[in-house]
Parts: sequence; structure tokens; C-alpha cells
Amino acid sequence: MAPKCGVAPITEAQLGGGRSPERGRCTVPFIAVGEHSERFSEKTFWGPDFDALRREDPEIAGVVIDELERLRGGLQLIASENLTSPAVLAALGSTLSNKYAEGYPGRRYYGGCQVVDVAEEIGNARTKELFGAEHANLQPHSGASANLAAYAAFAQPGDTVLAMDLKQGGHLTHGSKVNFSGQWFRPVSYTVREDNELIDYDQVRDLAREHQPKIVIAGATAYPRLIDFKAFREIADEVGAILMVDAAHFIGLVAGKAIPSPVPYADVVTATTHKVLRGPRGGMILCRAEHAKAIDKAVFPFSQGGPLMHAVAAKAVAMREAAQPAYQAYAAQVVANARALAKGLEAEGMRAVSGGTDTHLALIDLRPVDVTGGQAESRCDAARITLNKNAIPYDPAPPMKPSGVRVGSPSVTTQGMVDADMAEVATLLARAVKAEQGTLAGDAELAAVADAVSALVARAPAYPRG
Repeated sequence: MAPKCGVAPITEAQLGGGRSPERGRCTVPFIAVGEHSERFSEKTFWGPDFDALRREDPEIAGVVIDELERLRGGLQLIASENLTSPAVLAALGSTLSNKYAEGYPGRRYYGGCQVVDVAEEIGNARTKELFGAEHANLQPHSGASANLAAYAAFAQPGDTVLAMDLKQGGHLTHGSKVNFSGQWFRPVSYTVREDNELIDYDQVRDLAREHQPKIVIAGATAYPRLIDFKAFREIADEVGAILMVDAAHFIGLVAGKAIPSPVPYADVVTATTHKVLRGPRGGMILCRAEHAKAIDKAVFPFSQGGPLMHAVAAKAVAMREAAQPAYQAYAAQVVANARALAKGLEAEGMRAVSGGTDTHLALIDLRPVDVTGGQAESRCDAARITLNKNAIPYDPAPPMKPSGVRVGSPSVTTQGMVDADMAEVATLLARAVKAEQGTLAGDAELAAVADAVSALVARAPAYPRG
């Protein structure tokens, strides 16, 4: 029987100690401020009560249920999404949402922050330990907010910033003309090589020497290979630039020790706490101690007001989860699944950009099967497979009709899928991509794929029913 909070029962292991919650009742461990003789005592958790939501607002309750059913009924292959744990969801739905806490622990602009201070201090300590960082800030509302703060800490409007070209895998905040990064700063973009689709480090060095950027940014949203942080560090040092690593996509793999960490090389690392890290939607910043004051001021008061304390607490929960041995196994499987998926799609006649992946995502060129990214996204959606269209490096197609799709393995790995399952996922995805939507045969094929997807996810469900 599911508890009234609408999520799966929180286990004793997820609580991290204390007694298991009572059947049908949501409870969490309560840390009494200033009391250490008895670490936990059981308190009623005034949080997500779906019965209350259903009574007060049946329309939104319906939306919540519909989204849950969408997650349960299909394959979630968007590389930037994941399925948070019941413990993370419980923190997000807690009364911590009520507290205004402008400032930082011990230095707030509001009274009554002694409890939420504990949550932020725990989160900061866990984050620093997990990543080996000298300083952490969990207040950014998103990865874009974290990037804005990093720019503000180290550059002035008009300064030059060197980052990856958006058309080749970079992010909107890496210099797009429609974003603050392209309007307030002078962006210079590096690219990948045409022959192997890997970052051209010689070009990065040449551009740095020519333009003398204030900040050099390593990181991307659609680059499937490992980044040489040591090479970027050497380039930044040569021109006296700050090295910023936008690790939004891969920070969870770093936490799980599945890929090398940028922390020893970067002045500042910005990231999101969702994606592979499997925490709540939000951002964070790691930096060297010498930059802590500048970063904290750039977050508050420069670019944000009060932090979302329920989200900060949920981030702390995610950091604890990511520090467990089981998470390392998860991160390794995320990479294995992404590789297996890319290999399976190549076997179906598609091309994996750069020949494969070292991370949680693969960028797939659909030109060999004569399908556009937009067509693939629409067809897959009809077959209960969620992914996103994406440009490929040196894409000859217009931006709104790109030649590829981006696929990721975080969510399906959270559901318990492994390499062998990815072969089936690749087959189903390829069938959907090749089905001509709008034709009798094509629509019948998409319906058949949707049925097969339902059978697959029933074996490895998202948020299993109680």
C-alpha cells in the first residue's frame, strides 16, 4: 500500500538510520538542533499529501498523476533527466519550502534560520567531501544561474570568454547571442575537429593566444567524449585566464568515479544537481578556497535573492546518496548502458558522432537512415520513447531541423536496466525512427513499438507501484 505522500515507502536504508516509517505514513529522521545525545526521533512529516492535493485542486492532481504515468509508461532517454529518489522528493515537499533565508548560514537577513542553516551546512560539507572541493555553494537555482554567477565573479561586461560553439555541443550560456553570455560578454567559440569530432585542443590554444580571454570554459551539453581538463588548465594558465568547467551534464559521473574529475584542475566548476547526479532540479558551484568569497557574492546578493531551502536540503540528500558504493555501481552502469545503446543504434544503420561515447549520452547522426531529428523525436514520442532532436557537428541542416538526436542512459539505468536491455531499447528506437508516421503501415508500427515499450518498462518500472 502506497503512503499518502504519493511516492514509494521510504526504506530504513534511505532514512539513514532510525526506525522504518509506519505503514501508510511518511516520516523522516528529525535532527534536533543542539541535541546530539539522541540523534533521531520520529516526527510526523508535514509534506506531500496527495489526498490533500486531490481534494483542493483535482486539476493539478490530475497533471501530477498524468506525469507519473508518462514516466512509468515509456522510455525516458533525455540525457539531462533522471528519476529522483523518494527521499529527495520528500525533502522537496517539506516545510523547508516556507523559509526565507537570504544570505548564508550564520549570516542571514531573516531570523529563524537556525534550522535551515543546518541543512545548508550539511549539504555544503557533503558536497565538498564528495568532490574533494575546497568550497561549495548549493544555492544556485539552476545550471544557468550557476554559470551567470561564475561569469559575474570573474569577468566584467565586455570581457572575452572562450567556450565551445553551441552548434557543436556547447550550451546556451556559453556565448549564444540570445543569452546574457552572448549579449554582455564577447564570446569566442572553439569547435571539434571535422575528421574525428573531438575537441580541437590546438585550436583552443590558438584562439586563447589570439583573443586573451578572461575565462576559458570547458564543458558541453552534447559532447559524448571525455574532456582533457589538464590541457585546458595549461591553456588557461598560458594566457592568465580563469578555467571554468561547466560540468552540468557529467558531474554525476564524477561523483560516481566513472570519469575523471575536473575539480583538481579548474578554478571553478559549475553544475546541475539533477541529470546523472539524480538530485532535485537545481545548480551548484565548486571552487578553490581563494575564490569562495567572490563566488558567494556573485550568487547572493548579485544574481539571486533567497535560496530555495527545500531544494538545498534535497541537494544534501542527493549528495549523501551519491556517496554510497551503490551509486558508484550505478554511475559505471550509466556509461556502460550509453555505450551499448550507441553500439545498438549503429547496428541499426545510424552513426554515433565521434564513434561512440565515454559518458552518459550519445549523439546520433540520422542522415544514414534519411530521417531528420525532428521526425525522429515525433515518431519516438508516438511510440512512448522520449528523446530530443539535436544538431550534429558541422550539421548541414538548419537549426530547427537538425540531423541528429541526443540520447542518454541515466533514467533507464535508475530503473535497473543493463547492457542487454539497451540492445532491445536500440531496436525499439530504430523501429520507431524508421516508421513513416502518418501512413497506415507507419502508424501501425509505432503502435506496436509502443506496446513493446510498455512491456519492457513493466519489467523495470520507474517509481514502482506500492
